[in-house]
Amino acid sequence: MSLEAIGALREPVRRAVYEYVVARAEPVSRNEVAEATAIGRTLAAFHLEKLAEAGLLETAYAPRSGGPGAGRPAKLYRRSAAEHAVTLPPRDYRLLADVLASAVERSGVEPAVHAAARELGAKLAGGEVFARLGTLGYEPFVDADQTIRLRNCPFHALAEAYPALVCGLNLALLDGLVGDRGWDVRLDPGPTGCCVVMRSKNNHD
Repeated sequence: MSLEAIGALREPVRRAVYEYVVARAEPVSRNEVAEATAIGRTLAAFHLEKLAEAGLLETAYAPRSGGPGAGRPAKLYRRSAAEHAVTLPPRDYRLLADVLASAVERSGVEPAVHAAARELGAKLAGGEVFARLGTLGYEPFVDADQTIRLRNCPFHALAEAYPALVCGLNLALLDGLVGDRGWDVRLDPGPTGCCVVMRSKNNHD
């Protein structure tokens, strides 16, 4: 299924539709997608449905607010929670990660893991923080409080299985990434996205 899902993004317009949907914090309608990508509503709906069939998007219904059809359910789209990856020949790094995470929790060596993560974060640093977070797959955005939040957790599956370990490791990794460049990095778990947030110390009251 993953190969077919990834193949669904080969078409440039469909990929643009997908990128718009996943960049939004809230589910979007076909009308929003059509306007944002400068295509017709029928074409937007076609690509959205193809992406949903491929398992890349999830759908839901919510009442429209204002405008034509107000009060009637509108079909909304958001990124699927499913993960897709293709490796040829087959590899299973997730299985190895599960073994290592389980061993760390049993042996109680979290401080050493955090130290290693902080060192790796420092090695990954370079350039502007926001852009670097994007390169690493965190999909950062700035909320109304000028806090950087991360729409994607690159370690989501492991974080669900080992939340304390992985979230702590992730916090140390990003703390090492920003170093002493004036950022307050902390845990602030929400219903979606990464559990780590950061804010410039210059923005503190």
